[in-house]
Amino acid sequence: MRPGLRRLLPVAAPGLALMLWALGGAVLFHASLPAGQGAGLVSALGPALQANGAILFGWWLAGAALAGWWAARLHARHVEGPARLADAARLLTDNADAPRLEAASPPALAALADAVNRLADQRQALRTDMARLVAEAQQKVAQERDQLGALMAELRQSVVVCNLDGRILLYNDHARGLFHRVSGGQLAGGAEAIGLGRSIHGVIDRALIEHARETVDRHIARGDTAVSAQFVTTTATGSLLHVVLAPVRSQGGAISGYVLLLDDITQDYAAQSRRDRRLTELTEASRASLANMGAALDMLDYPDLEPAERDGFHAIVRDEVAAMGQRLAAMTADASQEILTRWPLQEMLGDDFLAAAAQHVLAQTGRVAKVESAEEGLWLRLDSFSLIQALGALAGQLKGPQGMPSLTLRLAPAATPGWAHLDLVWPLDPAAPAAGGDTGVQSAARDIAERHGGELWLEQDRPAGLSFFRFLLPTAAAGPEAEALEARPEFYDFDLFAASDSSRSLDDQPLERLSYTVFDTETTGLNPAQGDEIIQIGALRILNGKLLRGERFDQLVDPGREIPPESIPYHGIHPEMVQGQPRIAEVLPAFHAYASDTVLVGHNVAFDMRFLQLKEAATGLRFDQPVLDTLLLASIAQPHEPSHSLEAIAARLGVEITQRHNALSDALVTAEVFLRLLPLLKARGVVTLGQAREAAEHSYYARLRY
Repeated sequence: MRPGLRRLLPVAAPGLALMLWALGGAVLFHASLPAGQGAGLVSALGPALQANGAILFGWWLAGAALAGWWAARLHARHVEGPARLADAARLLTDNADAPRLEAASPPALAALADAVNRLADQRQALRTDMARLVAEAQQKVAQERDQLGALMAELRQSVVVCNLDGRILLYNDHARGLFHRVSGGQLAGGAEAIGLGRSIHGVIDRALIEHARETVDRHIARGDTAVSAQFVTTTATGSLLHVVLAPVRSQGGAISGYVLLLDDITQDYAAQSRRDRRLTELTEASRASLANMGAALDMLDYPDLEPAERDGFHAIVRDEVAAMGQRLAAMTADASQEILTRWPLQEMLGDDFLAAAAQHVLAQTGRVAKVESAEEGLWLRLDSFSLIQALGALAGQLKGPQGMPSLTLRLAPAATPGWAHLDLVWPLDPAAPAAGGDTGVQSAARDIAERHGGELWLEQDRPAGLSFFRFLLPTAAAGPEAEALEARPEFYDFDLFAASDSSRSLDDQPLERLSYTVFDTETTGLNPAQGDEIIQIGALRILNGKLLRGERFDQLVDPGREIPPESIPYHGIHPEMVQGQPRIAEVLPAFHAYASDTVLVGHNVAFDMRFLQLKEAATGLRFDQPVLDTLLLASIAQPHEPSHSLEAIAARLGVEITQRHNALSDALVTAEVFLRLLPLLKARGVVTLGQAREAAEHSYYARLRY
């Protein structure tokens, strides 16, 4: 029943009852009169009733109003009051942060509210003690989980763990960065290519994963100890991924999921292709050169060859030898650059490297090495360990004019862009023009320099009285790539091992176990059928009852039309803010991918869904997954509350609102409201998705249409 009608009936009922009582009395009185007197009485009273009808009606109306006012007060005190008190008590049962019950009249209800509040305080104290005990008992588990998270974050390998349905339950930051690169960057709205609870089949073809799993199953059936499968796949941007798949086994030996180890081999494959192509070209060119030299040498064997002809054949041999030398030199240079690419080099700030190298030299030789950097903020690409070891070994073998020379480590950009000079400097000994020491140490240091694609040589600056070994090293354009992430983004959820969305109907699944996309839109107006457009979409995901704040979708949209000035105070989006932003045809595919395989949740979501549905024909995308509305769910969980606006529900449930009418902020509030509604729905027997959808259909608010 509509809430307004529910409150109107108690007010109107006494007046109607009074009228029916008077009419009933008149009918009974008329029926009790002897025959013939009834008609005479009616004819006698008729003129009086006509003359004084208004007075009688006014008297009845006053009585009805007074009775209605009294009935309304009684209804509010003895019907609505207890019902609202019951709703508030149910809320306190499941939400310790909910506001305490307000004292109500009559005194008996006030005393009851006070007693419930005292019980809630006692229960809160017990829950606090229980939470403390549970936290202490689970401290070791939490430490192990944090250690695993830290380990996964530091691994240089890209790791993704999935359950048997392909749902991602763990991934590290390197995997996130890998898919960020191979997918061409973030999707619209800041969404990533992978996320907890999302399907790995969205980025890797299902058929490849299934084939690898079948290979693993065959290995297990044969009793093999090393069980894994690998394949190479191409991404949408043309990158090549090398994937190793290994099973995850439970304690009983059954397979509950699989681990994917991923590498981007695009550059390696391209480098190998270039090497093969160069070898082929060198072979073909060398074959022609050898044929020319062979023919020239054969002609030189003739004794009667003219001197001019002999010189010509000698020139052919010299030219071909020179050409072969140039080709080999070019190939050697390219190979040196590929060594730089293949060897695992890290990016390091030059000042940090100098400090570490000076500390190592001090430990190795007992001499303090002065450090000099010609450019602040210079980054190097290097194998810092081997290079520091080489500097320590070189410093240990140096001899100066006074025996143990002072040392300086000097770093400066080279004349060639992308390279830098690292010098180990000591005073020049005039009596020793060349540096003494172990040539094996210098040879090893030279190998390390070549490993970096650079060189090592000895120089002497006689005017300055200095000798130095000079390393040519590659520089880095900037520091290591890093993204601005949440303080602690969610990278794992092991509860997904127990989930199997594909094996059960969604309607039969508990609400707490489903994956949700909670979203909101801001629009140019309220009439989607009359040309109003979306100007912002904001969304977050809920997985296994946890809000994933780090996996959000937030995108402004160019509506392709003017934003009415009267709507700006509601959403705060000005026309200049959407200039240059993508159109809805670009944003919806990204949002569709972000929300795939989840239940959509919104507040008064029929309004937002209408905007999405009107774009189905233009984009070819359908949002056909189940939809839940917190407006309808709140009216089920708290049917006696007078208002079910988002602000009112949030206030009742203790959800703080920091900013309204911003799509992402509204989505955040809606998500927190939804999570706090779940235990209230459970208390009313609404446990599964099917039950929630069926109950929502019977709500008055479900009849609204857009």
